[in-house]
Amino acid sequence: MPSKPSTSRGHPEDEEAEVLQAVILADSFNKRFKPLTADRPKCLLPICNAPLLDWTLEGLALAGIQEVFVICRSHAEQVKAAIQNSKWSHPSTGLKIVPVLIAKETFSPGDAMRDIYTHGIITSDFVLVYGDLVSNISIDEVVRKHKERRKTNKDAIMTMVVKESGTAHRTRSKGDSAVFVLDHDTAECLHYEPVMGYPLKRVVKVPRDVLETHPNIEIRNDLIDCSIDVCALEVPSLFQDNFDYGDIRRDFVHGILTSDLLMKNIYCYVVKEGYAARVQDTRSYDAISKDILSRWTYPLVPDDNHPGEHAYDHLRGNKYIPKDNSVILSRTCKIGNNTLIGPSTQVHDEAQVIASTIGVRCSIGAGSVLRNAYIFDDVEIGPNCTLESCIVGTGVRIGEGSRIARGSLVADGVKLGQGTVLRPFERVSRRKKSLFRWPGNSLKRPTACADQSFLSQSLGPDSDAFVWPRRVAQEGDEDGDDKLESFNNMRLMRLGDDFADLVPSDPGSVTSDAEMSPESDDDEYASQSASVASSATSLPVGASTAGEQEFKTEVRLSLDRAFSEGHSLGDASIELKTLRMVSNVPLRRVREAVVAGIVEMIPLVEGAVPQRVEIKKWVDRWGELINLIGGVDGVETVSILQHIRRWYAQPEAKGEGVKISALLENIQKTRIVGARMIHQFNEQDSEDDDSEDARSSGSEDSSGD
Repeated sequence: MPSKPSTSRGHPEDEEAEVLQAVILADSFNKRFKPLTADRPKCLLPICNAPLLDWTLEGLALAGIQEVFVICRSHAEQVKAAIQNSKWSHPSTGLKIVPVLIAKETFSPGDAMRDIYTHGIITSDFVLVYGDLVSNISIDEVVRKHKERRKTNKDAIMTMVVKESGTAHRTRSKGDSAVFVLDHDTAECLHYEPVMGYPLKRVVKVPRDVLETHPNIEIRNDLIDCSIDVCALEVPSLFQDNFDYGDIRRDFVHGILTSDLLMKNIYCYVVKEGYAARVQDTRSYDAISKDILSRWTYPLVPDDNHPGEHAYDHLRGNKYIPKDNSVILSRTCKIGNNTLIGPSTQVHDEAQVIASTIGVRCSIGAGSVLRNAYIFDDVEIGPNCTLESCIVGTGVRIGEGSRIARGSLVADGVKLGQGTVLRPFERVSRRKKSLFRWPGNSLKRPTACADQSFLSQSLGPDSDAFVWPRRVAQEGDEDGDDKLESFNNMRLMRLGDDFADLVPSDPGSVTSDAEMSPESDDDEYASQSASVASSATSLPVGASTAGEQEFKTEVRLSLDRAFSEGHSLGDASIELKTLRMVSNVPLRRVREAVVAGIVEMIPLVEGAVPQRVEIKKWVDRWGELINLIGGVDGVETVSILQHIRRWYAQPEAKGEGVKISALLENIQKTRIVGARMIHQFNEQDSEDDDSEDARSSGSEDSSGD
């Protein structure tokens, strides 16, 4: 084993002349982008028409890094070739890049750090990042503080860069966050606790000795981990000495802070300005793409410092069109906001491209609609196709009338025939997911052919693709070795999933008694709570999914039967509870569907008094159904009434500008019901106030006697 690199320093002038080095871990060490990464590494996937690795290198160059070591295992030759063919191979960039190929047995960031130690490539303190980082943060101040700290404390081995954010920030991972316990005066990280989104974690346990030895601490759950670390030279050797360190945060940082033997210190640097985020999964890919187009990453934006060396014009609404006039846009096509169109791309008649990025040399067929879609280079989309919240690889051909549902991933080179319909979260590639043993006892990954009989029926004729088996939640999934990659937790990190059914917004949605710890008796999970224990896992309920739409339809049919056949309230509530359990939706969704069903059945009649009579008749007959299916939440009721008050004051609530139609009739009906609810609520408030005054008066009289 080679000797450890010397940590000694020479004269002060030598330290000033020290080259600032960076290490990029180019591998993702997970399968979240499969099958897009079946034939190329994740760091070479494009985002806003430039490889992820180029965005990382551009950010490091802006930060003043002079020498970069790119550590790669998967598809290492492709990474090496990409660097050699890019602008970074020219000496004029001022950035020296050295690809370092590591062993095939490297399966974690910890293994990569051990390989770095073995190669002996690091000669001084260095910056550690991943090959999927997009950042415009200037780290010179972080490096300066780290080195100053090291002069007085050689045990200060790492400074982690973090950034303040709210719980609803779109680049904040819903499935993988953390709680940082910091010393308020020194910013030393005293305790690090990873927090998964599912199952719900309600309690963070801070060691007693931390509270005893540090009187002024901050428990921070509002920090985004930028995944930028300034490391001492000895950090790789600590991985070498501890083979159980796999993940940088969950194993190394947590292990260092809880070790009674190592006695090392780790600090945090909280940046106030700038942008930094990792493309760790398809959900963060979507969020960071939108942030780039919205110019949060300035000066790393498509029209300035674009890593792909394309020149774009920035138009109103954050639309980006190449300056070389190579794009052909039909007069009748629609290009929406937050959209980037790559060079030599053609968008045909009546096509719509909204909040999407389109690669180079693509063709969007007439009448096709792309919304929140990410299209790589050389893709041909036929007429009248619909693509929503999906990622489509290089060289894909999509036949006329095809529908690619949200969350779908289509790998490079796939051909989808006419009329293909991909379900949500489908994954399609030209390779089988698993290895098959073919005649001759050889293992191969077979390529799809158009005449294979076992192609999915959802694919159109002449398709050239395989549909990957769908992963589903299994019992004990959260108890495995890698809980972070469990199915339900991964749902929080995939594109197009609103994970509404995972939100335990009411007691009936909690599936495990173990999740309800004695120390935590609140149910603030779905609210915008500011508490430390809950804010990391507060999951906002998003738009309705296809499953929820189906559930609403079933509820409506059930209510129609109950109304028309005169079912008892008990029978109607049992049927609704059964539907809820089968569909696995929160109780709030059932209440919303029932209220909507009752309101829609109330007929509109002439005159205020007759209308009140109709409303009272239906509420008296069916209102108790809401209590029978799970009761009414007082806080939720007040919130809804406040929303109704705000809506009632708007011009659109009066139907202004709406032509006579079924829509206008529904608006009028809703306004009448809303007015009645507001009136009843005000009357109830008045009665409560009168009762309170009467009680107060009575107590005064009795005290006077």
